[in-house]
Amino acid sequence: MNPPINSSSRDRGNRLVTAVKDNLLLLLGLVALAWGLEGIDFVFRGFLDRFGIQPRAIASLPGILFAPFLHLGFTHLISNTVPFLILGSLVLVGGRKAFLSASLFIIVVGGAALWLFGPSHTNHIGASGLIFGYLGFLLTRGIVGKSGFWIVVSIGIILLYGGMLRGVLPGQPGISWQGHLFGFVAGMLAAWMMFSRGKTQRAGTGSRQNPSPY
Repeated sequence: MNPPINSSSRDRGNRLVTAVKDNLLLLLGLVALAWGLEGIDFVFRGFLDRFGIQPRAIASLPGILFAPFLHLGFTHLISNTVPFLILGSLVLVGGRKAFLSASLFIIVVGGAALWLFGPSHTNHIGASGLIFGYLGFLLTRGIVGKSGFWIVVSIGIILLYGGMLRGVLPGQPGISWQGHLFGFVAGMLAAWMMFSRGKTQRAGTGSRQNPSPY
């Protein structure tokens, strides 16, 4: 005879399954957006590529938001899709709010820094800045939050993706190492702002429990 299933346990299980599905749909939806835009760009022969980040060009300011979803052909897009899914999934483990806050912070702050300090007469597109932002975010989260789980995650990422860190240094011509660097730094800042500040507030009198921004 099978033991009775507790209704609260069933509810928790259903909520967990729903959360996983919703988060997966969010991640796959962002990937689908990038692939859809690249399909349009292919049909119109690179028309969308002009909407990237062009440092200090006022007209390209919207590119700060658009650039992560634009790519220079399907080969470029494929090379970014796998690390985006892997690192993005790890960020999502911390919750949808953390994922959305970190993503927006990395896109805006990293993109703005690239717009301000990137080389003139260049155009920067691709999700690699966001991917490097996730890398910096994950490597920093465990340290600033003093979380054993996230420290273990950081160690695993270093073992698997430590070689990516070379991408923040000048290297192959035509590769936006500046975008990698600013994205990586923005990810570190996002983790610090989201978790070290919140930990400090919780360590206070206990009467102030306001969530910290980003």
